[in-house]
Amino acid sequence: MKWFRTATASVALMILAGCASQSSTQGTQWVYPPMAIPLQASVQQEVQIARLTQLLQRPDLSDEVRAKMLFERGNYYDSVGLRDLARLDFTQSLSLNPAQPDIFNLLGVYYTEAGEFDAAYESFDSTLELDPDNFYAARNRAIALYYGERPELALDEINNHYLQDPSDPFRALWLYIIQSELHPAQARQDLMTRYQQHDEQWGWVLVALMLNQVSEEQAFKAVLAATRDNSALAQHLTEAYFYLGKRYQMQGDYAHAISLYKLAISFNVYEYVEHRYSFIELGRIYQHLRDVQIAKAKAETPLLD
Repeated sequence: MKWFRTATASVALMILAGCASQSSTQGTQWVYPPMAIPLQASVQQEVQIARLTQLLQRPDLSDEVRAKMLFERGNYYDSVGLRDLARLDFTQSLSLNPAQPDIFNLLGVYYTEAGEFDAAYESFDSTLELDPDNFYAARNRAIALYYGERPELALDEINNHYLQDPSDPFRALWLYIIQSELHPAQARQDLMTRYQQHDEQWGWVLVALMLNQVSEEQAFKAVLAATRDNSALAQHLTEAYFYLGKRYQMQGDYAHAISLYKLAISFNVYEYVEHRYSFIELGRIYQHLRDVQIAKAKAETPLLD
């Protein structure tokens, strides 16, 4: 990642971000949402995939070395959005060496995305059996329980996860999201208490945005102020659009939520859970709206004698 420190580059970044605005007597409003250039596969990633593919053709590799190479190539595939190929490599790697907690965690996320929740729970359990301190798996298991419509279990899991590091704003955000399924008023009050004790980590800006403690314009300005290259900008915008979309979704404003989730996806930050889970949220919204339309149609259809 290359960081630019010149004023000229900063101005160029602002232009690329698409932060056009218009002034009025009532203040400043965004005309276009802040944007970044969607991330593309780098030459290094492509070369590494080609190199590993060539090396894996050698017949003299030990199972241990082949498993490591498959895991490494799977990570490269995942980073460029080739998830089916990544999943295939991870599965083959596990067949050679089952003691790989990171692979089980990644497969659990894939199963969550696909709605295969029982398989996801098993994968995260396997990760935590092999590596009890793997906090990524603990968080991902709680989120899988949330999407799998087991809110009570999800709340227990995410609360334990949060208590291990209360200073982590992303733990606070997911605790709020999951708790809101059961106790929305209490969830907001608890998140506000946590926010009032926040430090300078970037993620607390997202908490403030979720709570409406900062305007969307202020949050986007914070994103721009915290970034110095396009990759970092794409990553922060992916996070900001996902959690802002979640806020609108929780408020019942599905039109804005859909637009924001699509923006979160648009930057191609494939490795971020906010990119992955945006697809799930879009599917949930479409299913909810379809169920509402079906129920409405049934209610309007006269009963036959």
